[in-house]
Amino acid sequence: MTHFGKRMDTIDKKGLLNNNACDHALSGCAVLFLACNSPESNLLRIYKDEQGKFNSVRGLEGYEILKLHDADPFLGVELKFMDVTPCQRFLESYASGSLAQFLSQHASRLLSLPDGIVMETQLKAGAHTLDQNLADLERCLDHIRQSQPVRLRDDEVTQLEQQLQNSYGPPSQPAQELPKNCFLFQKRVYDDRALSPADHQRFAAHVGRDWKRVGRALQKNCRALKGPAIDNLAYEYEREGLYEQAYQLLGRFIQSEGRSAKLSRLISALEETKLTSMAEIMLGIQSRD
Repeated sequence: MTHFGKRMDTIDKKGLLNNNACDHALSGCAVLFLACNSPESNLLRIYKDEQGKFNSVRGLEGYEILKLHDADPFLGVELKFMDVTPCQRFLESYASGSLAQFLSQHASRLLSLPDGIVMETQLKAGAHTLDQNLADLERCLDHIRQSQPVRLRDDEVTQLEQQLQNSYGPPSQPAQELPKNCFLFQKRVYDDRALSPADHQRFAAHVGRDWKRVGRALQKNCRALKGPAIDNLAYEYEREGLYEQAYQLLGRFIQSEGRSAKLSRLISALEETKLTSMAEIMLGIQSRD
């Protein structure tokens, strides 16, 4: 049991950053047990009586709340994590006390509880009590990874996750409104325009063997590239090599789409096929040797 008195300096961040697990997706479960320190403020009873007040927000990328448990005298919140980063942030927020502070404030505001209540908590993954291992964040991640969910999300908790996100994450920013004839790439705004002969040549010179992948991304919204068109280009210009095959592909796109053959569409296709460096070349951000 903890009152969230631990601070961030108890976390071995250096060991965490050196572990390869940070580079991979995580799938696992943990259960957060909650109770109020005051007998007059029975969180479990209030939850049973006023479930609607718990369902005030929605949506969180990286984890979801599967179920609320009656774990008398605690209210159990079962969490499923789908990514390492949100799981790390949740554990850091739990260890630092910011999560408990948020939950206390939320309970006082929405559940008409006295100000200054203290949230008693426990965090478990399977049979492991994580409160005992918060200084070893990688060990906590391993326990969560080994604890796999056995149920789907309950309807009553569909909107609960944002309450926890607000305890450690900055408020979401409104979507950026782009000027007309502009597009966004890597959080920067670029002027959109029709593809030029220089763009045509640059694409053919640098895309290499990936030209087919880009073509299949473009064909989703280009009738001229539908069906066997890409394979036919590969066969017809095989002897001329990759440059000519790529040149003919983009030429077919430009000829078919006319004024709608915009730079933004090509950049979008490159992003879709994970060819970020090629998109940077097309935008003049970098050059390839």
